[in-house]
Amino acid sequence: MAIEENVRQFIVENFMMGANPGKLRDEDSFLENGIIDSTGVLELVGFIEENFEVSVADEELVPENLDSISNVAAYITRKRALASEVA
Repeated sequence: MAIEENVRQFIVENFMMGANPGKLRDEDSFLENGIIDSTGVLELVGFIEENFEVSVADEELVPENLDSISNVAAYITRKRALASEVA
């Protein structure tokens, strides 16, 4: 399953509570659309770390990395690329 699909499924199941998942576009801001609050961001981080084997540093807890499906997917892709360069 693609990163975007995994993240979408997590967001819909944990934060949208029965809302139509088709209305959530990859670029939609989680915060601006009231989908995730600050506590939800921590849940999202836990999901990312557990499912994608990526460690999220405190300084990376910014909207550019975590505020939409597209941002999360790009962030995970970057982190995996950096990890493979180091290995």
